[in-house]
Amino acid sequence: MTAYPAWTPPPAPGIIPLHPLGFGTILGRSFSALRQNPRVLLGFAMLVQTAASVIVALVVGGVAFAAFSRLESLPQGSPDRDALIAGSVAITAIVGISLSLAAGALGVIVQGIVVAEVTRATVAEKLTLGALWRRVRPVAWRLIGYALLITLAVLAAVVIVAVAIVGIGAIGTAALPVAIVLTILVILAAIPLTLWLSTKLLLVPAAIIVEGATIRGGIARSWRLVRGRFWPALGVVVIIEVAFSVLSQVVNIPFSLLGSVVASIIAPTGSDSQTAVTTVIVASIPSYIVAFLVQSVALVVQSTAAALIYIDCRMRREGLDLDLLSYVEQRDAGATELADPYRVHVGRVIAPVLPAYPPASAPAGYSPAYAPPGNGPAAGYPPPRYPAPGYPPPPGYAAPPAPTAPEMPAPSSPTQWAAPGQTADRETP
Repeated sequence: MTAYPAWTPPPAPGIIPLHPLGFGTILGRSFSALRQNPRVLLGFAMLVQTAASVIVALVVGGVAFAAFSRLESLPQGSPDRDALIAGSVAITAIVGISLSLAAGALGVIVQGIVVAEVTRATVAEKLTLGALWRRVRPVAWRLIGYALLITLAVLAAVVIVAVAIVGIGAIGTAALPVAIVLTILVILAAIPLTLWLSTKLLLVPAAIIVEGATIRGGIARSWRLVRGRFWPALGVVVIIEVAFSVLSQVVNIPFSLLGSVVASIIAPTGSDSQTAVTTVIVASIPSYIVAFLVQSVALVVQSTAAALIYIDCRMRREGLDLDLLSYVEQRDAGATELADPYRVHVGRVIAPVLPAYPPASAPAGYSPAYAPPGNGPAAGYPPPRYPAPGYPPPPGYAAPPAPTAPEMPAPSSPTQWAAPGQTADRETP
């Protein structure tokens, strides 16, 4: 006996439709994807950033205390006091910059977790933090290395430009205006250059995490995928950056006003120590907490947008949507041990879809196989009705001759016929 398959409900939709995405879809889903797994995404981002900030603050504070505490053992007029102060400031600054760079590199781990979550949520799968970390852990050092590489490249460019400008300014008083103008031009040129490079390299973390690419391979992969989708990607990145910058400023304004009001109430006489302590406690700390929360949400949203842009680019260039649909159908049909759909056809090139009809202005030598000579109607289809009923024909138009019915030849002799079972004894003209 043949058993009919039991009815199964359709698969739960993921965070995005499985087809190439538009600009509005990418922008909207970048904000709404946080609701899919907020405990993992936002919680992990806040945990990593809090731990990094606390460690940096404690280490920098300890180094600064140890460096400046040596000044107490020197007499007030000692000739070594200025050199010791300069050395203490330099040590503290170097340690602070180094640890800040390291903390910034840890932010790319958050981006890796978000990318892994978005790629699985696209096929309606919700993973735990442990499962997401197992996906990111093999390439975590590549992510950190890429972040440090970008940071060092930016620092090297800034140092080279700064040294060149200072060198020009040190030539003489006449060269000072040239140095100022050059500084302004460098700043203005750095804005579009930064936007261009950041957009072209936007998909490097996603390529490293999803495809397991190397740092060099991830850079080449991002450069190739963004080609043709540069302006939508740039628009999404700029809108998200501007939105969260405005939100951070708007959130900080009430706390600043509240700190000033409370400080004036508690210390109406204008005591410097009480005013400073009150302002720090009432205004700075709550403002810092809210800004920290906004920064964590912004990091998650920006990473989600990068993941969605990566998926959209692969759908358009490599037909990733077909692989995702096939994966969902097989999984819901009960198949197990399925291959990762994001690694099945990496780098596949989809042939462009040919137009159904030849273009109105075809280039020289264009001869599609389906077009008959003279660009007439296709075989098996009637010719178009031209001109339209009720409209005069254009100048020079000659209507085709009307078809005529073929003439039947006249019978050459009378026809003889007979009913069944009888002989032919009659003639019919």
